[in-house]
Amino acid sequence: MENNEFDKGIKFSFLDSISYSEKAVVSKQLLKNEAGNISLFAFDIGEGLSEHTSPYDAVVQIVDGKADIIINGISNILRAGETIIMPANSPHELKALEKFKMVLTLIKGKKEPVKNPA
Repeated sequence: MENNEFDKGIKFSFLDSISYSEKAVVSKQLLKNEAGNISLFAFDIGEGLSEHTSPYDAVVQIVDGKADIIINGISNILRAGETIIMPANSPHELKALEKFKMVLTLIKGKKEPVKNPA
């Protein structure tokens, strides 16, 4: 791997490319450039990411296990093989209902302005 990225032109498996770690969230970067990035994550049961926002849309693909992806306060239970798009500027958080692995694809585009309540 160069620059902490996966080797290009070599096949791999998302499931086998990252391991779970007890009471932790593990991440690996697949690709990163000016257009965005793709990262692979492994969450131990009970772990997660606290509520935050991003100025870009992001696609979450669950490749193993089960997670609760909460977007704008709405719970979305996803299992292996399921995908959801987290809209730009929307508060979201992730919780591991069981150990899970996911691929996060963030596409940078024109930043959407954050709307301030009047």
